[in-house]
Amino acid sequence: MASGPEPVGEPAGHRSPARPLDSIDRDILRLLRADGRASIRSVAERVHVSRANAYARINRLIDDGVIRGFSARIDQERAGHGASAYITLKIVQDSWRSVREKLQELPGAAHMALVSGDFDVLLLVHTSDNRALRDLVLTRIQSMPEVLSTRTLLVFEETDLEPGPP
Repeated sequence: MASGPEPVGEPAGHRSPARPLDSIDRDILRLLRADGRASIRSVAERVHVSRANAYARINRLIDDGVIRGFSARIDQERAGHGASAYITLKIVQDSWRSVREKLQELPGAAHMALVSGDFDVLLLVHTSDNRALRDLVLTRIQSMPEVLSTRTLLVFEETDLEPGPP
């Protein structure tokens, strides 16, 4: 899961303004997105700065909340999650904060976003099978009083995109 000074999903108004990134910062981000386990030495060599400079820059990017954490890319099916779905939710107006807290507690919740359009929330979930997915949607999500309706979109196949420029 993401870690850092700001909780994921914290409203932008609660953050201090971000410092501008230069080309070296963007190169560091590109390298870390491709390999979050890269050593400071390797990053420094590849962006042509000293190890101390690379270390200071990475720590600044973490402190500024640009880097929210480090994680592994998981093959969900091989990890025992045979069913994945995007679930769209329509929610009661002004209930986003409480809905967000409840959705974060759901088993298998991988990503969520407050969006515009025909629905309010887009939630990505991974479950062991369709029965677990059904239980998650019908029992857990639809029982939330703030949730007005849901629509479940099954994921048949997914591909992680290679990191591009930050």
